[in-house]
Amino acid sequence: MSNAVRAVGIALAAAVTMAGAAMATARVQAAVGAGGTGVLAEKPELFTTIIILIAIPETLVILGFVLAYVLVGLI
Repeated sequence: MSNAVRAVGIALAAAVTMAGAAMATARVQAAVGAGGTGVLAEKPELFTTIIILIAIPETLVILGFVLAYVLVGLI
């Protein structure tokens, strides 16, 4: 396999990794945000917990970015 084909394959893998992580995080945050809004309407004292639950899925994007960065480093 030529180096150009290998580089393109790795670049595509990095792009798919980032896109997948971003889309998955968006779906999870939408669900948690919608549920959190309902909870906050009834129990405002859970604000900090809801913010933490909304922030947790961001780790998925960070890990996806790290993996994409490692893949790009292989080119």
